[in-house]
Amino acid sequence: MKNRQTVVRITLWAVLALVVGMVDARGGEWSGKVSAQGRGFIESPLAPGPSDGDLSVSIEPLYYHEWVRRREYFQFEPFVRIDLNDENRTHLDIRELYWQKVGSNWELIAGLKHIYWGVTESQHLVDIINQTDQVESPDGEDKLGQPMVALTLIRDWGVLDLFALPLFRERTFPGVDGRLRGPLPVNSDTPVYQSGARWHHFDWAVRWTHTAGDYDIGISHFAGTSRLPRLLPVGMNISELVPHYDLMNRTSVDLQATKGDWLWKVEALTEESLGDRHQALVGGFERTFVGIKGAADLGALVEYHYDSRGSNAPTPFENDWFAGGRLAFNDVSGSELLAGAIVDFADGGVALFVEANRRVGESYTLELEYRGAVNVPAGDPLYFISADDFFSIQLARHF
Repeated sequence: MKNRQTVVRITLWAVLALVVGMVDARGGEWSGKVSAQGRGFIESPLAPGPSDGDLSVSIEPLYYHEWVRRREYFQFEPFVRIDLNDENRTHLDIRELYWQKVGSNWELIAGLKHIYWGVTESQHLVDIINQTDQVESPDGEDKLGQPMVALTLIRDWGVLDLFALPLFRERTFPGVDGRLRGPLPVNSDTPVYQSGARWHHFDWAVRWTHTAGDYDIGISHFAGTSRLPRLLPVGMNISELVPHYDLMNRTSVDLQATKGDWLWKVEALTEESLGDRHQALVGGFERTFVGIKGAADLGALVEYHYDSRGSNAPTPFENDWFAGGRLAFNDVSGSELLAGAIVDFADGGVALFVEANRRVGESYTLELEYRGAVNVPAGDPLYFISADDFFSIQLARHF
């Protein structure tokens, strides 16, 4: 990892984890996994340099300890990937490193943690606390650990979460020899911040959640540094791009209604940044069909995406439909299959994906993945990775 400040911060947290973890190692539990991954790209990239294949290994151990009658917890989950081609994908992160205290109607957390918000499948629109680890996968599912102090108040009228976020995590980007990038590499060593405090800017968030009968609702507000940077050249230098991190204010709502075999879902937000305000929404349903050809369950998914910025949106989800299916075989190996397509009705571009996984024996899991895009026009945010269709296979050993 090239960013020196990030390396220093992670090293300090790692030392802290070792010290705290040694307090009573006998009382804790170790688990985790070691994985080997291979990716094969079908076409040559639009950007010169990257290869047509990729091999990497990763390790993700997890240490967990609880004490004081299960009222206090400590968790440490580092992550390391070594990639044979892309030096930016060879990186270290601390996914989680936190202490948690649980009271009768409150919880307190301090450290690095993953926080997930949202209910929809094809886009996690309102999820904002953690930064995306973009070198891991283009789907945005992998996140960096976020330093925080979080207080949860549990009341009859709902759950109130208060977040103090003192340090910002910069997004990771593929390097010159990596795939799934644009024609110009991103120089993440010299980011530009709107705030003079840079990565020390104090972000904060508040979220209220409540369950009322068949309905689960969440209302959130976030104020701080945007997790999605603008990528711009510096002056006349057009050989690389530099991330620009702007300040933003976002208010969002997510709602899920459970009606028998139907799940109705919606996420919506209004966001202000650089003096402009926009709105975005994703919503749809999941219908589960139980007992397909025996014990298997099939979930049919349909969602619609909208962004008021239209073609100026920095994401590909401005006027799109998603349709897909989730098949759970309910066998002893836990076999699952998820497939879908996102269609852009403005320009006709289509993004496709297939994900499958199952256990192999007692200690292994096998994951297969395909991602591709067809008919993507120039100017679409997906255009420069439209030639990066790939197959991936990963074998993990759990311990």
